[in-house]
Amino acid sequence: MASWHERYQTEEYVYGIEPNEFIKSMHPKLAASGDALAIAEGEGRNAVFLAEQGMQVTAWDFARSGLEKTQRLANSRNVEVAVSEVDLAQAEWAEGKWDEIICVFGHFPKHVQQKTFEGIRRALKPGGYFLMEVYSTDQLSYGTGGPKTEEMLYRPEEILEAFQGFKLIHFFAGEVVRKEGSLHNGLSHVIQAAVQKPHQQ
Repeated sequence: MASWHERYQTEEYVYGIEPNEFIKSMHPKLAASGDALAIAEGEGRNAVFLAEQGMQVTAWDFARSGLEKTQRLANSRNVEVAVSEVDLAQAEWAEGKWDEIICVFGHFPKHVQQKTFEGIRRALKPGGYFLMEVYSTDQLSYGTGGPKTEEMLYRPEEILEAFQGFKLIHFFAGEVVRKEGSLHNGLSHVIQAAVQKPHQQ
């Protein structure tokens, strides 16, 4: 945790200030509105984008320095983003709270991945959306960003299994080019997902 706090203690936005390309392209297609949560949000670029689209946005991260930069970025764009210092290993997920949840390059140990997916399933409102772009296990050979250990990366089948019963709107595993600040740069191997919680369960 300390390393992330230290990583964000720079004037530079290490992942840039523009939203992730998948979030930027997919969110408008869903016509989502209401309350959005950005988890493991880092320096706030995606949360600020959602706020600019009219969502009421909360950003979670466990690095206080990242949350401070989120607020600065929101202020510079004349939008509001609520921030909360949350360790996903200990997170409490309220039932049916969010219209949309996003996770962009949020990488955690497997037990935290599983706990987080369970929390997202519970915390989405009926009809709510979950969007994610993360590095796959194949990313290890690319060297263009992301964790250096396989346990922190994702497999397509893990995500599909975690959201069984949800409507699958978009799913992709493969190569994309990402230019996001100084730490995500070049040809990468990612998994993208957009799923919708059933209106009735």
